[in-house]
Amino acid sequence: MTLSTITEREIRSQPDVWARAAAAAADGAPVLGRPGERVLVLGCGTSAFVAESLAVLRERAGQGETDAAYASEWTPGRTYDRVVVISRSGTTSEVLEALAQVPDGTRTAAVVGVAGTPVAEAADEVLVLDFADEESVVQTRFPTAVLVLARTGLGEDLTSAIEQARAALDAPLAVDVAAYDHFVFLGRSWTRGLAQEGALKIREAAQAWSESYPALDYRHGPVAVAGERSLVTLFGDADPALAADVERTGATVRHDDLDPLVQLVQAQRLAVEVARARGLDADTPRHLTRSVVLG
Repeated sequence: MTLSTITEREIRSQPDVWARAAAAAADGAPVLGRPGERVLVLGCGTSAFVAESLAVLRERAGQGETDAAYASEWTPGRTYDRVVVISRSGTTSEVLEALAQVPDGTRTAAVVGVAGTPVAEAADEVLVLDFADEESVVQTRFPTAVLVLARTGLGEDLTSAIEQARAALDAPLAVDVAAYDHFVFLGRSWTRGLAQEGALKIREAAQAWSESYPALDYRHGPVAVAGERSLVTLFGDADPALAADVERTGATVRHDDLDPLVQLVQAQRLAVEVARARGLDADTPRHLTRSVVLG
């Protein structure tokens, strides 16, 4: 198979990257929060969506109260034992500013793709996932690797998910992208963050109309714009009643019976295909750079 973009190659590398992330969980997962700690997870863009998913996963596993927020919006107020920041590049300005605001006595931790960067140097503890770092502007394997490491550290066995990803990547993407110009992603619980990330990939790579919502909230207004050229993807467990309501609008509902992270891989592939159909290069998204560093 010939992969014409860096983004495609990095998408396809995910099963191997996930295996390494799972193997690193024993040492790396404690950086994300030790049992009983009250934790805040911060990020920007994709990393903010990962933070949201991490917070839900950690609380669901009974590890302790966990909040998530955009680094650009957070101000000190609530008390935490640990503040975790996520930044692939390790140079994100708003993340550095947030770290500088953490009160004395609160432990800080950073998850980065590059060692020795300003974010890494500013935190008390650092988890470097350099094997998941990316050349592409559009993030794919770094955020999924963070979630694989976290889920493994919380006691999940992701062997099946890794094999699902291999099989999915070896199969053609079963979507005719020419049939759609509106892409919606819906999630519940920890997959809400994945839904937001799926929609962001479409916007970043393909400059196309995409939205994301909590699954059950979609019928509370946003469904009004769904129609025959809408593709609505459901993350997580299938919801036949929701699917039926959306299909009545004429929209196509897609749900793969796969681990949610594999569903996200499929959304990443979809974004690349939509970009290609629109004559765009996913490696050079408009107005975007690998890291946001404010002047």
